[in-house]
Amino acid sequence: MSNTWFRLMALEFKIRDYRHPRKEIVSEVGLKAGFHVLDYGCGPGGYVVPVSEAIGSSGKLYALDALPIAIEMVKKTVAKRGLKKVETLLSDCETGLPDKELDAVLLYDVFHDLEDQKAVLNELHRVLKPNGLLSFSDHHMKEKDIISKLTGSGQFQLQKKGKNTYTFIKQNTA
Repeated sequence: MSNTWFRLMALEFKIRDYRHPRKEIVSEVGLKAGFHVLDYGCGPGGYVVPVSEAIGSSGKLYALDALPIAIEMVKKTVAKRGLKKVETLLSDCETGLPDKELDAVLLYDVFHDLEDQKAVLNELHRVLKPNGLLSFSDHHMKEKDIISKLTGSGQFQLQKKGKNTYTFIKQNTA
């Protein structure tokens, strides 16, 4: 993806976020103060501010993307807003985080585009705490495909379907 195309997409997202604030979507996740959260495929960072507000100063947000320009945009938002507990990660799969580090993962509108979906789900399962939450949305996929792909390995179980997202809970696998 070219930087120009990404910048145009980021502008489109700003307009979208103005019309449909990301805070409404984040509210479905059930984030709490002190949560450690990963925004996997963070793009230009539309969820950085609402997630940071939800988890408070005792929480931690990791924003991961495979594109350096996305990470640059997130860093600018973090600096502009004075957010202290946000760390960026440049990767297309592995997070580099310790096992069982996270309370929740946001996986929004990126799953359909992942080169190795199974490897990403394995990584997310690894870094989520027991009973950790995987909040999922991908408007490029049908509901039956979402549920079958995320529950098929036995790593995640559908907990609830919200207005905008599906919430899956980490299953302990042998």
